[in-house]
Amino acid sequence: MKTAPLLAFMMPDCIEAGCDEAGRGCLAGPVFAAAVVLPPNFSCDQLTDSKQLTEQQRDTLRPLIEKEALCFAVAQCTPEEIDKMNILWASVQAMHKALSQLSIKPEHILVDGNRFRPFQNIPHTCVVKGDGKYLSVAAASVLAKTYRDEYMSRLHNQFPAYDWKQNKGYPTQKHRDAILSNGITVHHRKSFQLFERQLKLDF
Repeated sequence: MKTAPLLAFMMPDCIEAGCDEAGRGCLAGPVFAAAVVLPPNFSCDQLTDSKQLTEQQRDTLRPLIEKEALCFAVAQCTPEEIDKMNILWASVQAMHKALSQLSIKPEHILVDGNRFRPFQNIPHTCVVKGDGKYLSVAAASVLAKTYRDEYMSRLHNQFPAYDWKQNKGYPTQKHRDAILSNGITVHHRKSFQLFERQLKLDF
């Protein structure tokens, strides 16, 4: 069934920045966030929530977004920051960092999800599954995802046992088994459940 095309803007009469993050559910690596301001005439039928796209589709869309956007920025919060403030607020903080790097100050911020903290007194709207509804949020989701995947692939070269090139830090069985065999690295989030809970006692 063909889905409805994404909306260009929620507030078409102002400069609107879409925000999204990538990596909230991972055991290792930073959480990345992107902020994107698209031009009024932007159109892209292929663009949608990055989770609905293949890696090749995301990699194809990224340079298009970067070329066509009025401005964009990508930022991250480290595992240490995640452990200190929890993953929700670290994700929001990463969005704030990205927004602060935009060369054009937005007049409205469109956020994927249901939680946010005000940024520089700029009005904002949270939209659950906004990356499947608005082009700017979808664009931000693609940038956050591709930049984070690149980062984790580079880390894989230093820590190949954890298979980050494939799992990007998510809790696959191979990743959890590697933690059991090798312990954790400085890139793991110590506040997360890194080891599977024991379901039965061995006698």
